[in-house]
Amino acid sequence: MKVYIGPYKNWFGPYQLAEKLCFWAKDTEDEYGFKRKQDWVHDFGTRLAENKDGSDTLLSVFLTWVDSFKNRKMKIKIDKWDTWSMDHTLALITLPMLKQLRDTKHGYPLVDDEDVPEKLRLTEHSDWDSQLSLFDIDVCNPEDICIGEDQWNWVLNEMIFAFDSKVNDDWRKQFESGEHDIQWEKLENGNSRMIEGPNDTKEYDWDSIREYEARMQNGFRLFGKYYQNLWD
Repeated sequence: MKVYIGPYKNWFGPYQLAEKLCFWAKDTEDEYGFKRKQDWVHDFGTRLAENKDGSDTLLSVFLTWVDSFKNRKMKIKIDKWDTWSMDHTLALITLPMLKQLRDTKHGYPLVDDEDVPEKLRLTEHSDWDSQLSLFDIDVCNPEDICIGEDQWNWVLNEMIFAFDSKVNDDWRKQFESGEHDIQWEKLENGNSRMIEGPNDTKEYDWDSIREYEARMQNGFRLFGKYYQNLWD
């Protein structure tokens, strides 16, 4: 597999041209802490973009035409062996992307209470204003558990757990003990069959294995359910 996906194309229109032409203009900070050019630069961009009747200027039409030729560069080559264990192949790519999203995200979506532990469920705390979560405002309890971002962090971490387990598929070893004593028994038809020897002490904690697998499956379920929320 060879994959190259370039950055998203940047729009360059009359307002961006105005900022380039007025490069000496100092930035100002708005009420939200974001830096932007002074208002007069924006007004200059408006004059470059719109005619007095509100229609697009020839410059605006030209820059839109130029932008139509810009495409995001993508090259994807899939080899035959990439689909032999496609679930593992995709996990190798998905895992680092989920980790980066978790560590660099700037927001979070709404998460259903049924998908998180009880301590993170909004409906378990009737004294909290459930409407706040609709406006990206954290609602925190006295233990500093914040409904909203903490819910999304929990969901992302469960996704990461599932894909990390898929990539590092030796996780079952933690639930094994003892050693195998494998012997081969000769059959009357000339074939042989594998049997446990007298010194075989191998044991498996099947309850823990099933619990671990259930958590993995839930992580994959959450990945599918919130797939369209995996953006920053």
